[in-house]
Amino acid sequence: MTSTDASYLRSVLTDQVGEFIRLRRDIHREPELAFEEHRTAALVADKLEGWGYRVERGIGGTGVVGRLQRGTGAKRLGLRADMDALPIHEASGAEWASQRPGVMHACGHDGHTAMLLAAARRLVEYGSFDGTLQLIFQPAEEGGGGALRMIEDGLFDRYPCDAVFAMHNMPGLAQGLLMFREGPAMASSDYASVTLTGFGGHGAMPHKATDTVVAASSIVMALQTIVSRNIDPQKMAVVTVGAIHAGTANNVIPATATLEISVRALDREVRATLERRVKALIQAQAESYGVTAKIDWRAGYSVLVNTPAETAFARAVGTELRGAEGVVAQGPAQSGSEDFAFMLERVPGSYLLIGNGDGDSDGACMVHNPGYDFNDDNIAIGASYWTLLVERFLTA
Repeated sequence: MTSTDASYLRSVLTDQVGEFIRLRRDIHREPELAFEEHRTAALVADKLEGWGYRVERGIGGTGVVGRLQRGTGAKRLGLRADMDALPIHEASGAEWASQRPGVMHACGHDGHTAMLLAAARRLVEYGSFDGTLQLIFQPAEEGGGGALRMIEDGLFDRYPCDAVFAMHNMPGLAQGLLMFREGPAMASSDYASVTLTGFGGHGAMPHKATDTVVAASSIVMALQTIVSRNIDPQKMAVVTVGAIHAGTANNVIPATATLEISVRALDREVRATLERRVKALIQAQAESYGVTAKIDWRAGYSVLVNTPAETAFARAVGTELRGAEGVVAQGPAQSGSEDFAFMLERVPGSYLLIGNGDGDSDGACMVHNPGYDFNDDNIAIGASYWTLLVERFLTA
């Protein structure tokens, strides 16, 4: 750890961390769903403007970008934090629990926002760099594709970046541990809604009907063979049927049945193969049972791929800050998805994880769980990481 970082940590622990813990908990009490982050975005923008950033509001709906330029350096760096909450009723029991029934910060985006704001203030007051820093506060990461919306609204046209980075907390990983991964790091996510249509009838006379329930059941089982027989065993793929809806009575063969399917991969070619095979198998199975299948395929998030040079740089910053024992140099890929992938398709960069807590600690509760909460001990570490990364990337 450098003297700059040690000084920073001492400073924030005594002077600033309390402020940003309070800010994080304030955001946590008032969570907002995708593209509804009006209060959170206004809070972020007001803070940045008050500290001297040039701020633009409303990018991609409720996104905010704060720009800080120092010196004459030509390099441009982007750091991203997400702001949206989830449609989950909180059961954490925390004093700062959500005041909005059915909505909570169950993924730690309140903490991500607080970490980046803490770094933003520190960089204004004490940051030593030469170039342009662009802080991206993104809406709608939770399935809304807020990153893509911001890009389509001209994010990188108005705020071009030579590299972009993001950080996410990870329950089950020791608090404050920084995990990096070069290459594919988060899975793609695609979705299919399938409607099977047959000819309904009486349960006592199945020969006079075409049974959509039997067809749906066969499709569910057949889909499992795609991963085991069509995908290289050394590559990750997931096909999950999360919902089946059909019928209302035990003696009625329903004329329709619906299935909801999610598909994930860590490789772009595997992703394409999955789409092709899922569609073909559903149609073939449906035809074999005398029913028709309508498939509504919805492309979700891309595979998140961390570029080598930027990941090596991010890892080096983490090692400088935390020491070799505080870093996982090449962690495992995650089967979850993240729309920061869209930013990385346009700009080199890297996405890292910070441990939220493991074992029996409060921070070990998995995200998207009603009992989850962000670990406030990470605010100082996350902010110091962002501060050091800026100073090393935008070298004065």
